[in-house]
Amino acid sequence: MPRSAVMEDAVSLNRDYASGLARAFGGAILFALPLLMTMEMWSIGLYVEPLRLLLFIALNFMVLVLLSRFGGFEKTASLHEDVLDALAAYAVGTVSAIVILKLFGLLVATIPLDELVGVIAIQAVPASFGAMIARKQLSGGDPDDDADKAARSAGYGGQLFLMLAGALFLAFNVAPTEEMILIGYKMTAWHSLALILVSLFLLHVLVFAIGFAGQEDAPEGYGLARRFLVFTVPGYAIALLVSLYVLWTFGRCDGAAISAVASTVVVLGFPAAIGAAIARLVV
Repeated sequence: MPRSAVMEDAVSLNRDYASGLARAFGGAILFALPLLMTMEMWSIGLYVEPLRLLLFIALNFMVLVLLSRFGGFEKTASLHEDVLDALAAYAVGTVSAIVILKLFGLLVATIPLDELVGVIAIQAVPASFGAMIARKQLSGGDPDDDADKAARSAGYGGQLFLMLAGALFLAFNVAPTEEMILIGYKMTAWHSLALILVSLFLLHVLVFAIGFAGQEDAPEGYGLARRFLVFTVPGYAIALLVSLYVLWTFGRCDGAAISAVASTVVVLGFPAAIGAAIARLVV
C-alpha cells in the first residue's frame, strides 16, 4: 500500500477517534449532569465506605467493558479493544466530573483527599456510562452499526445483560435520594404488592408491546406466558437485585429492618425495571 494511502488511513482513524471522544464528553455531561447537581450525590462521596465504593467501581468497569460490545463510542473487535474502550470512557467520565464539580465550586482545597476521591469517583460512574453509549445517542446513526450491535446482543444472555445495564443506570440516578426511603416508609404492604405488579406489567409492555425504536421482537414460538416467564420475570428479578446492591453500596441498608429494606428495594425496583425495559432504546 502506498505511503500516502497509509497516512490518509491514519489521519482518518485519528479523526474518527477524536470525534468519538468529543461525543463521549458530550454523553458524559448529558447523562451525569442531573447527578452532578444533586446534593445527595455530593454527600455520599464523603461517607461511602471505601471498599464498597471500590467494589462498585470495579463492577461498573466490567459493565462498561461489556457495554463496549453493544454501543461503545468507537467500534471494537476484541476484548482488548473493549477494555481500552472502557478505560477511555471512565477517563472521560472522571475528567468531566472533575471539570463540572470544579466549575460549581464543589472541589475545594479544604476537603480531605480521601473524601475528594470519593466525591469524584461516585460522579464518574454515570458520566462514564454516558460516555460509553454516546455513539448511538449523539451520532446520526449507522445502519451497519445497528445491525452489528443487534448481532452482538442476540441471545438470551445478551438480552439479560442489557436489562442489567439499564436497571443499574436508572436505579443509580435515584438511589442516592432520601425520597426512596421516605416512599418505602409511607407505603403499606398492599402498596408494595401493587407496585410490584405495575413494575412487571410495564417491563413486559415496554419490551414487547409499545413499538419503540429498538424494541425487541417477540421470539418466534414464544407465547405471552412464555415471554413473561422467560424475559419479564428474570428482568424484574435483575432490577430488584441491582436495586438492593446499589442501596447497600450507599449504606441505605445498614441498621434498617428487613421490612424497611424490602419496601425500599421495591420502590427502587420500579425505576430499575423501567431502565431494564428501555435499555435497548439507550444502548
